[in-house]
Amino acid sequence: MARALPDELDLELALDEPDDEAALRGRAAKKLRVGIEAVPHVVIRKRSIDARKGRVRFHVLLGLAPEEAPRALGEPLPREVSGPLCAIVVGDGPAGLFCAYELARQGLRAVVLDRGKPVQPRRHDLKGLQRKGTVSPESNYCFGEGGAGTYSDGKLYTRAHKRGDVRDVIETLALHGAPAAILVDARPHIGSNKLPKVITGMRERLEACGVELRFESRVVGLRVEGAGSDRRVRGVSLASGEILEADHVVMATGHSARDVFGILLDAGVRLEPKAFALGVRIEHPQPLIDRLQYGRDHGHPKLPAASYRLAREVEGRGVFTFCMCPGGWIVPASTEVDGLVVNGMSLSRRDSPFANSGLVVSVEPEDWARAGFSGPLGGVALQRAIEVRAMQAGGGELGAPATRVTDFLRGRGSSTVPASSYLPGLVGGDVAEVLDGAGVPFAARLREALRAFDRRMHGYATEEAVLVATESRTSAPVRVPRDPQTLEARDLRGLYPAGEGAGYAGGIVSAAMDGVRIGRAIGRAIRERA
Repeated sequence: MARALPDELDLELALDEPDDEAALRGRAAKKLRVGIEAVPHVVIRKRSIDARKGRVRFHVLLGLAPEEAPRALGEPLPREVSGPLCAIVVGDGPAGLFCAYELARQGLRAVVLDRGKPVQPRRHDLKGLQRKGTVSPESNYCFGEGGAGTYSDGKLYTRAHKRGDVRDVIETLALHGAPAAILVDARPHIGSNKLPKVITGMRERLEACGVELRFESRVVGLRVEGAGSDRRVRGVSLASGEILEADHVVMATGHSARDVFGILLDAGVRLEPKAFALGVRIEHPQPLIDRLQYGRDHGHPKLPAASYRLAREVEGRGVFTFCMCPGGWIVPASTEVDGLVVNGMSLSRRDSPFANSGLVVSVEPEDWARAGFSGPLGGVALQRAIEVRAMQAGGGELGAPATRVTDFLRGRGSSTVPASSYLPGLVGGDVAEVLDGAGVPFAARLREALRAFDRRMHGYATEEAVLVATESRTSAPVRVPRDPQTLEARDLRGLYPAGEGAGYAGGIVSAAMDGVRIGRAIGRAIRERA
């Protein structure tokens, strides 16, 4: 009687071992102690790099049982929408786009509004940021089709598996042109050069089904009827003067649309302050990070640009790396003309000579309250105060204040800084003065964490590393309370706060899943009313 094989098998592969199907079948048969003919089929289900214990290996999860039939990606697909307008989706980032996609799967008609431009025209405004230091408040790295993620790397890793179907989001992106590798990589990544085509593909599919997507359409108010517990949203007002009416409005505007918080307050929607994180971008030469992470194997042709993740608790506050971009660039992510914000991105090849990461300190509402920033928007006021200081310290035109890590650890500024990927240019100075100038002690906590990180990755705190201010848009410092069952705002029926801007997500995938959940909630509400 033939021996039954497991459905899955873990394998470790050395760097020089072949990874074609025949070789994997042979390795699987050897590990299972069966003949190769007993393993007629293998498929890679998950792939990652293990660089622990002084050696580098590929970790592969193989599926051994052949599938009965190939399954199409991303099913069910959107279908033709019909009937009256059921929902207005404000914001065309991951939460808004996937919400509209889920509504179209149910045949429900929605219109998607975005204050920015489609991905291709948006490129011209990004060039203005990079080359001229000019900020367009309506079209930048945060606002426009696809949201902040479109031109900010496209990392798809998330820990929020309990919030929805991660695989559904990944398959939908792959269906619309994302690399097939995202289906198996443990830390999937699309790249800022490929994401625009993916977003365009999703938009074209929705438009073909009858979904309307409108750009350069900024919402300036909510239409509300009723009083007390019977208050209900009935539509939105646009900056053009136009009014759109619908019984369901999804606010999926991202973490940087600060004017939206004022719109919600004016409509009587309660806001709550929420912890977030703020700090700097830290940049190293990529070959240095490769040596620290891969050891003697660095430079091997099969190894991608190395990444890292570091965390430390200091004085009861987390200090951690965030949105690490191997082989990437630091970019200006400002949305206001008098404030400086930086972010990281990389292309699919990750072939820049630099590695950068957010290096941030968690900050709680009581921290900024002690510094004099009160009310539900106190965290927003703290962000903005530090961003303005960063712009002033950089001399304007998006020059970024920067300090060598070694100088920062000695408690001083830098008169010179190393070469950098940041195109508007670095200005030597003291980022500690920028960070601490609003009254919250960030610099001391960063220093203690950096010393610990250097002990863990000896050489991390090097003369070649530089801190660039300021990384302040890690997440929204505000949450809009919503009913856990209907997902409506507690203070306004029919209004659905969604994604990062409402305090319910922290990246492309988690925001997309939140949009899907809200699309399903709207579908349930419509069916129950019918």
